[in-house]
Amino acid sequence: MADHHHSQVAFGHAMRQHFLLDPSYLPLNHGAFGTYPKSVRDRLRQIQDESELRPDAFFRYNLPKYIDSARTAIAAYLGVDAGECVLVSNATTGVNTVLRSLLFKEGDVIMYFSTIYGSCEKTVEYLKETTPVQGANIKLSYPIGDDELVRLFQERIKLLKSEGKRPRVAIFDTVSSLPGVRVPWERLVDVCREEGVLSMVDGAHGAGHIELMLDKVQPDFFISNCHKWLFVPRGCAVFYVPTRNHGLIRTSVPTSHGYKPFPQEDQERVFNPFPASTNSDFVQLFQFVGTTDVAPYLCMDEALRFRQEVCGGDRKIMEYCESVSNEGGRKLAEILGTEVMDNPEKTLTKCCLTNVKLPLKIGEGEGDIKETDAFAVVAWIARMEFEEYDMFAPPFFHAGFLWVRLSGQIYLELEDFVTAAKILKGLCERVTKGEYRSERVA
Repeated sequence: MADHHHSQVAFGHAMRQHFLLDPSYLPLNHGAFGTYPKSVRDRLRQIQDESELRPDAFFRYNLPKYIDSARTAIAAYLGVDAGECVLVSNATTGVNTVLRSLLFKEGDVIMYFSTIYGSCEKTVEYLKETTPVQGANIKLSYPIGDDELVRLFQERIKLLKSEGKRPRVAIFDTVSSLPGVRVPWERLVDVCREEGVLSMVDGAHGAGHIELMLDKVQPDFFISNCHKWLFVPRGCAVFYVPTRNHGLIRTSVPTSHGYKPFPQEDQERVFNPFPASTNSDFVQLFQFVGTTDVAPYLCMDEALRFRQEVCGGDRKIMEYCESVSNEGGRKLAEILGTEVMDNPEKTLTKCCLTNVKLPLKIGEGEGDIKETDAFAVVAWIARMEFEEYDMFAPPFFHAGFLWVRLSGQIYLELEDFVTAAKILKGLCERVTKGEYRSERVA
């Protein structure tokens, strides 16, 4: 496989030469789907080409070795053992793997915050329909202090226990999606450990975004996309399960050839067409999960090499992305005459995302936006950003206000946020004139 040699490039617009972004596009939403450098694209294509030369040899014999190498690379990056890391397609898959592996009984409860990623909440709803488990939704209205958030979490655990229920597992983010704010997930893991609750950390915005220190925090389960902030192609996520919990993960999603059913009388052996492996049962579950393009997994080393050789390492990347996000958010709020979402401790913005209030009032007065129209406004602004201005920063409704989320990244500069502010100011003026009213909402 190719060995690319890089030299460091200054952050900002000069860095765009390494990416495939259209020169006219203003990308302020890296946190949604990410993107990756050209050298990683080259590695991706090379792996895909190799898989077509001798498909059987690639999938049966070469792929397991390549995946082991990728697991070793991301485990070293995270500071954990390679035997505790496997690769899946995205964070939602990891969350589903945990929730669908646990055996729930009457009185069991899945805890989560109201800011949970939508598809993960729907997974909880599905399990409520098909198993005895219940859900406990902890309502959050941002901005909120870390101490208050942790207190709400602790109080709900105590309430559930006082009702004779068993908080079995809690799902929470490292950095939530909408709003895009830093969550005191490390403290929540500690609370879970003290209270005997399994901690399921949705680190969709984790690897490459914030410092994680998994070896120190020791969550029960942790999943992080690598295609958002780590510059790995879509879709790729690392699923970390410490050895103590391997027995709780009975199957991948979908169930793979690596699954080993409990012994039953007169049970015939199910044929596995793949070569024997010396990896643990846990790792074998995820070694071959159906025929799909896993070339993104095998770009891990090139993405990490790019971050080190071109960018100067993770710390420089994270510091720049957080800085340009925070400075850009403040500038955008200044131009709009509004504010950045943060708490008095300034912890919500200790990440590469920022949320700025839009100059639109929700209410029933003249010129106000009715709350029932909020999602139509969101849909209209998002569509106009694409159709008329070739930019995107997701608008959203939260706690009675309309906001916009912006991502910092190494190819952006402060002037990009100024451009976005002018666009958003004009769109908000058009909203007050009612241009959004024909918008359809999903």
